[in-house]
Amino acid sequence: MDRDSAKTAPASVKHRVKHRLLRLVSPFVAVIALQALLACVSLETLSAVRAYVGGEGLWSKGQKDAIHFVTLYSKTGDEQYFRRFQAAIAIPLADRAARLALEQRPPDLIAARDGFLGGGNHADDIPGMIWLFRYFGDVSYMATAIHDWRATDRILDQLQALGDALHDEYSRSDTGNIEARKEQIEQIDRQLAPRATAFSESLGAGSRSITLLLTVANVLAAIALIVLIVWHTRNMLRQRLAFENALKAEKERAQVTLASLGEAVISTDAEGRLDYMNPEAERMIGSATADARGLSLSSLFSIVDETTGQVNDRLIDQSLREGAKTRHQLLVRRDAGTLPVSVVGAPLRSGGEAAGAVLVLHDMTSERELIARLSWQASHDALTGLANRREFESRLGSALGQPPQQRGGHSLMFLDLDQFKVVNDTCGHAAGDELLRQTSDLLQENLRDGDLLARLGGDEFGVLLHHCDAASAEENAERLRLAVQELSFAWNGRAFSISVSIGLAHIAQSNTVEEIMQAVDVACYMAKEKGRNRVQVHSPSDSELAQRIGEMAWVQRIRNALEEQRFCLYAQEIRALDDAARHHLHVELLLRLHDEDGEMVQPGSFMPAAERFGLMRLIDRWVVRNAFGLLAGQLDLPGSARISSCAINLSGTTFGDDDFIDYVRQQFKIHRVAPETICFEITETSAIANISSARRFIQALQKLGCRFSLDDFGTGMSSFSYLKHLPVDYIKIDGSFVKEIVKSKVDRAMVEMIARMAKVMGKSVIAEFVESEEIVAALREIGVDYAQGYAIGRPKPFEEYCGSPRRTLRLRPGGRAHARISQGALRR
Repeated sequence: MDRDSAKTAPASVKHRVKHRLLRLVSPFVAVIALQALLACVSLETLSAVRAYVGGEGLWSKGQKDAIHFVTLYSKTGDEQYFRRFQAAIAIPLADRAARLALEQRPPDLIAARDGFLGGGNHADDIPGMIWLFRYFGDVSYMATAIHDWRATDRILDQLQALGDALHDEYSRSDTGNIEARKEQIEQIDRQLAPRATAFSESLGAGSRSITLLLTVANVLAAIALIVLIVWHTRNMLRQRLAFENALKAEKERAQVTLASLGEAVISTDAEGRLDYMNPEAERMIGSATADARGLSLSSLFSIVDETTGQVNDRLIDQSLREGAKTRHQLLVRRDAGTLPVSVVGAPLRSGGEAAGAVLVLHDMTSERELIARLSWQASHDALTGLANRREFESRLGSALGQPPQQRGGHSLMFLDLDQFKVVNDTCGHAAGDELLRQTSDLLQENLRDGDLLARLGGDEFGVLLHHCDAASAEENAERLRLAVQELSFAWNGRAFSISVSIGLAHIAQSNTVEEIMQAVDVACYMAKEKGRNRVQVHSPSDSELAQRIGEMAWVQRIRNALEEQRFCLYAQEIRALDDAARHHLHVELLLRLHDEDGEMVQPGSFMPAAERFGLMRLIDRWVVRNAFGLLAGQLDLPGSARISSCAINLSGTTFGDDDFIDYVRQQFKIHRVAPETICFEITETSAIANISSARRFIQALQKLGCRFSLDDFGTGMSSFSYLKHLPVDYIKIDGSFVKEIVKSKVDRAMVEMIARMAKVMGKSVIAEFVESEEIVAALREIGVDYAQGYAIGRPKPFEEYCGSPRRTLRLRPGGRAHARISQGALRR
């Protein structure tokens, strides 16, 4: 945790505590506020009721005083009593004026206040009286009291009118009606007294009802508060219990988890004293938690840097402050036992302050063993226990890295068992594995202690002879050959004769691992070609070895050329010698290659390597795919010359490839090229080598509509006898007979014989190597159907025949070439 986080954490905690406190007390605050509001309303209401009760007393007293003084006035005529009568009746009249002001819509509050003041009410009580009248005037008891109050209005008016009439009579000294007036006063008193009493009783009953209602409301609020407190307290107790249970369960889970971990977990307090260890930590440290609790970690174990051997004293301090992570450490216990460990430490904080640290120690013993085992497996063969190719080439590279004067004494051997495939195919892989194990043991027994034997793959072995001159190296190679030859290997009662072919090279003659490995590989290959069970020593002056090395170098170059599209197609016209058929365009495709520098390479340079190392199938597929693509492009170009027949050469290895037939079908579907346009050429020698496969291959493609031509006819020993078994459409006479036809009668006779026989069999004849008009004329006389050669036309890029954009060459960075078709490549 960084410093900014440490400063922010306490503030965040305080904020959460404050928020939680507000959530806890807010219901209590709301209920208490509600009860306080209710109490205030109750007090205000009671005060207003009290004011009305007091006002009613003044109102009743005013009425009684008015009756009393008007009675005295009627008896005595004393003006003093009349004034007191007026003062007394003014009180109920003022109260009535206040009531009438409040009953207006809208109420006249000022007039109401003045009326209540005139009724003798205290100024502080008047707002409560107005409030009670306005908002509780329609409530049961209050409405009854007000009704009784209104009923006195008429009687008060009669009383006031009677008093005024008496005053007028006394003013005029007219006392004749005095007795009648007294009777009226008594009658008014009898009417007013019950109404005043009813008003007083209704107001008293209302006051008591309101008091009871407010008391009940306050009691209910108090009960609600108590219930809320009990409910909230119960919830808090339940939450606390649930929290304690969850904390207990979490603690148990943590303890179970820590106890089941494969890592040692140790926790300390802020002073670095041990507080807890899981069982794995007890095992690693060799102490129980109960015995070690409270002790400093340095007294229990120490962490030593495996590289320097120094004790890491700062590990606990680093873990307390900021955490620590170390590798390649040794844990040294009190009993001096050691374990390779990795250590991860993290601080424990409480309120932003360091409260301790947690250390996690991982026992690296298994990992060390696994790394050692993987390291051995990465450099050794699992079957034989010998060094593998990777380790062998690494050790060979180290030997080549020595100064030239030192590495002159090293030699290299490449061994290949001759009969391994026989054993593997007839007896199974278990027998082959046993043969490899016995052979490796035998070879190891016949080598010196300092020499390196490795299994390079399959049944191939390599031997690096240290400090061994050329003569001794050849002796060692011959000794190994004889030892393997004398090996008696038997499996399930069957005995096998085992031999080995060995290629030998001296390291002084090469500078790189690739060069020396290629040299011994080619030497071993030559040993197999020369009859097996022999030692072939590599020599830079050996022309045959140099040729093989050159062919092997072409293997990767051909693969790269296929990937980089550096092959290209040329075409040479095949012209019909019959003038009527000259409007048909026939061509033969020729394969060319641009090397890494963009230079043109003729097929004779790379074809032998492609045929020897099985690359012709890839090349044949490339030719078919690209030829079909260009022919399809020709169909999309209006006005371009239509090719009637396009001859494509196929290698002999393709005859046995059943997948190639499906591949051709697929290309026909993709490019929509008419099968009748395609004529596949096969050489006579390759067809005769496997005539049944060739016949099956030809018939399968002829069913699609393709045609076939037999190339180089006449070079085989039995051309005529085999011809009747091959259902070809064309016979191409070998150029060795054609080019001397004008000068040699024998060659002319051979061509005439082939042409005559082809006519009998219903096949067309093509003559190649036609280099002059004299040869053309001679072929026309003989009856040959088609001619091909420089006299007809030189090879040119196939795109020119198809009317497609010229394929150009683009040099890639580093001088490598890459073929492309300009203006939108035809890639199908």
